[in-house]
Amino acid sequence: METLIAALLPAALEPWTAAGLVAVSFIASLLTAALGLGGGLLMVAVMAGAVPPTALIPVHGVVQLGSNFGRAVLFRQHVRRAILAWFSLGAVVGVSVGASVVVSLPKSVLLVVIGVFVLVSTWAPKLGNRPVPVRGFALVGAATAFVTMFVGATGPFLAPFLAPERLGDRQATVGTFAACMSLKHGLKVAAFAAAGFAYLPWLPLCAVMIAAGFLGTLFGRAIVVRMPERAFRMGFRLLLTALALRILWQAAAP
Repeated sequence: METLIAALLPAALEPWTAAGLVAVSFIASLLTAALGLGGGLLMVAVMAGAVPPTALIPVHGVVQLGSNFGRAVLFRQHVRRAILAWFSLGAVVGVSVGASVVVSLPKSVLLVVIGVFVLVSTWAPKLGNRPVPVRGFALVGAATAFVTMFVGATGPFLAPFLAPERLGDRQATVGTFAACMSLKHGLKVAAFAAAGFAYLPWLPLCAVMIAAGFLGTLFGRAIVVRMPERAFRMGFRLLLTALALRILWQAAAP
């Protein structure tokens, strides 16, 4: 049995490491379904210590595509389709540009910009209370899709634009966020495939991680339905703040 499992895994990835990634996928999806975000950043942080750097962003994209798509299906009745449509237009442009240019901006600088933006967007009264026009999500889609080609998890960058205070409904936040992220990760996966990344050795592990993520989404959905609105909104903001601080810490790390 162990030999069979090892044969289904990429080279240099131990079975126990793979099992740990599956467990983290469950926890990450539960966290995202319960509080709206957080799972993608947790997933990429753990995978960074277990997956080769050249495979990190494309493989993370496949897992997050599966996880977010399952969440989008479960919350499909709450997805704000107008937002998704404009976001889609921008995301196509962002991924195309990100896949075709060499970025000279250091990754640490990019992370600082994202981290500061998230903190200001979450806590500044004027920015936090000003809704983005629906057509403005084309620009949001372009920016977040461009960034995801290089840092992977951009949920905290997108989340302030889809906060429950703006959409008026916690399930709309979870559903619309999941739909936008599914689209963005799908475009990213396609871009890396076109660039020649070999996904085949990673597909068995990705499939198991996606299945575990879907189970985590089911558990998280039960939590979000029962959670008081005020508690959800505060949890959303506190989690967003914690993730932003982690991004800044990551930018400062040598």
